[in-house]
Amino acid sequence: MKINKDDIKKRIIYRASYRGTKEMDVLISSFVKSIINNLTNEELLELEKFVNLSDEDLIKLNKNFRNVKDENLSKIYKDFYNFSPH
Repeated sequence: MKINKDDIKKRIIYRASYRGTKEMDVLISSFVKSIINNLTNEELLELEKFVNLSDEDLIKLNKNFRNVKDENLSKIYKDFYNFSPH
């Protein structure tokens, strides 16, 4: 299946910017903008799933990051955990 990278990027950026709380809007949109242009097609699809998680799930994920074996985590989740907004 061929994907249109530009369409996916637009959807991801939109969703990252309109999450429900201003704090998460800023955090997630900053994260997305920092990595979106360096991702493969597969990673873009994974990022789209990531930005569609609820804020609560993202917070739980970040809190429990150290309890999950590294080999089970995707590049997106690792990048998010290590992300530091400027």
